[in-house]
Amino acid sequence: MSTRVNHFKATPALVKSLSELSMATGNASVAPTLKHLIDIRVSQLNGCAFCLDMHVKEAKIDGERELRIYHLPIWRESPLFSAREKAALAFAEALTRITEHGVSDALYRNLTEHFSETEIAELNFMIAVINTWNRLQITARAVPGSMDAAFGLTKADLA
Repeated sequence: MSTRVNHFKATPALVKSLSELSMATGNASVAPTLKHLIDIRVSQLNGCAFCLDMHVKEAKIDGERELRIYHLPIWRESPLFSAREKAALAFAEALTRITEHGVSDALYRNLTEHFSETEIAELNFMIAVINTWNRLQITARAVPGSMDAAFGLTKADLA
């Protein structure tokens, strides 16, 4: 079996730009807790083992409750998420599984009940960035946990 592309080596300038965009979304006005939930849910939907592993560990390090992480696949039925979080998760799913109809007016109206225009734009960038990382890591077949030491994720104590 041949080795897969290493985007970090093949296109370092592009990876650097994407990394800078990722960092910028982490400094958005939307709570970091919500960003973790989005990163985890989108990675689940895309089947990106590397990103799912990484973002679960980041969330745990930042104090996210494990039960909420376990409930992400059933967020619609779970009482553990606020209406605001559910609106953002619905938006994340709609953009990740985008159809020919795009984001419905009803979903967008619900989003505007919980988020400002700036926050919606920030959410859109967060969702776009994690979808991009998922696609890069899936193509590379990145190994879950392989960057834990470099990213400081060993302190999650989830080995």
